[in-house]
Amino acid sequence: KDPETSELGKKIIEHSIYLIDEIGFESFTFKKLGLKIGSNESSIYRYFESKHKLLLYLTSWYWAWLEYQLVIETFSMSNAKDKLEKAISVVTRTVEEDTNFSHINEILLYRIIVNESSKSFLTKNVQEENKNGYFEIYKRLISRISEMIQQIEPSYTFAMSLASIIVEGSLHQHFLNEHFPSLTNYGKDIKPTQFFTDLAFKTLNSTNE
Repeated sequence: KDPETSELGKKIIEHSIYLIDEIGFESFTFKKLGLKIGSNESSIYRYFESKHKLLLYLTSWYWAWLEYQLVIETFSMSNAKDKLEKAISVVTRTVEEDTNFSHINEILLYRIIVNESSKSFLTKNVQEENKNGYFEIYKRLISRISEMIQQIEPSYTFAMSLASIIVEGSLHQHFLNEHFPSLTNYGKDIKPTQFFTDLAFKTLNSTNE
């Protein structure tokens, strides 16, 4: 059942984000969520058959939200380099709350994406879930950035690889900054956006030399 179609569904989404951020995905259970929202486990299972499917839903929601921002912020741009630079900024910047969705705290959801999103696809069933379309929005976002890269340098062979590195690498840099700050240059005056912009354009410029 689509959680966006009912108040209980929205409540499940809202409080699952708070609870996963608070205790981590491993410790998160539908029983604990039920206690938080004053509902029994069976009502939650009507929306999600497992907590893994809930995580897939949350990550897909996040990627759709990010894709929407990317499309809106680059739509009117005609210069290919400016467009790619803006796209890199959108997918690597620190997330701020979007009040258009009152039941979803995007700041907390972003923290979950940074810390937990890899658990949505590092599973035995990832190929089957991919065939079933669970990662379509994520793949579409990366494809959009890949197309922008190719608009700048059509002969560049590794556009999709570079695009996926920008998207996933940004999450990893935010993760390192939070947990292993000695392993990244991310700091007060250096943000992932600067690094990935530098990486992308120096890589593309080198193909013309």
